[in-house]
Amino acid sequence: MMVEKLNKQTFRESLHKIKTFLLDLDGTVYLGDSLFPWAPGFFQRLRELGKDFIFVTNNTSRRGLYWAEKLRGMGISLQAEQVFTSGEATRYYLKQNYPEKQVYLVGTPDLEEEFAADGFKLTTNHPSAVVFSFDQTLTYEKLRVACTLIRQGVPFIATHPDLNCPTPQGPIPDCGAMIAAVTAATNVEPKIIGKPYPEMVEALCQKYNLDRKSVAIIGDRLYTDIAMGQQAGITSILVLSGETKYEDLKDSPYVPNLIATNLGMVTSWLE
Repeated sequence: MMVEKLNKQTFRESLHKIKTFLLDLDGTVYLGDSLFPWAPGFFQRLRELGKDFIFVTNNTSRRGLYWAEKLRGMGISLQAEQVFTSGEATRYYLKQNYPEKQVYLVGTPDLEEEFAADGFKLTTNHPSAVVFSFDQTLTYEKLRVACTLIRQGVPFIATHPDLNCPTPQGPIPDCGAMIAAVTAATNVEPKIIGKPYPEMVEALCQKYNLDRKSVAIIGDRLYTDIAMGQQAGITSILVLSGETKYEDLKDSPYVPNLIATNLGMVTSWLE
């Protein structure tokens, strides 16, 4: 159902049942280091209504605590546990399926620290899995080792499928572009954990004890945010403040329940 086909009463009815909003970060709440001017009013309205919010991001280049501190620095009050990354979801998945917790991780130093703090051993010696993520420290040697292990039959896992990461200077290659190179070299597709895949939703529901009927996701990407909402059976709201433009909807298999120019429009629906 598109926004143009819904009246104000229908907006209110569809959003009244929502108790928890899952929010993407870059392109939804802010861009780069600049908070969107309509974001503070949105979070103030959620607090007035007694609704919860959790920031859900595929960006694994930093620890979850970093994103919480960044948001606080922008004036948004939240607890560190209100940020959930695809890196954390990947660790949930690995602990359930590879309890020995030995992996070869291709990721930033922050992600390495996060895995190590959670009891994972990062190794090239008989790892249980090769885990690929958004890595701004990617080297040819990392690619070579990962491809060698994958050719030997070590399971190939990726934290998220995003092809590009938005920045104020324009998009830069993200995890999806990096795992495409590995797949081209090994002919092996990875198991992907982050948005839009069900493992991300399962980890979220497990950690926060969520009822899917009372959850909505807000984001700017059709193939991650909206796809996750569609596949998980939760309400999805597309904002046009980031990657997706209205014309992108024409041929998209992912259809949001609601479309908003930005979070400010969503705030007006909650009035």
